[in-house]
Amino acid sequence: MYETLYRIALYFSKSKVSHRADKSIKALLHLAALSVATRKKDGELREYYTRKVAEGKNKMSVLNAVRAKLVWSMFAVIKLNNLYEKNYDFALA
Repeated sequence: MYETLYRIALYFSKSKVSHRADKSIKALLHLAALSVATRKKDGELREYYTRKVAEGKNKMSVLNAVRAKLVWSMFAVIKLNNLYEKNYDFALA
């Protein structure tokens, strides 16, 4: 009985936002990803979003991937201390 309750609690608790997360920043990041993926006419993230949705992926999971790509881009710009370049060529050492 307790094992069943534990599984139910795990199932429902996974859909919630972490208590440690800054919900206002997550909301802004969600709006940025939504804007880039659905409202911007051209761009690599819109192409990525439309391609994945056409493949049959869930829209929310694709939007989560777009959010992750935005975060990766932001941290790369901060770490390298460079301006964002749309057509950046990654050169191996």
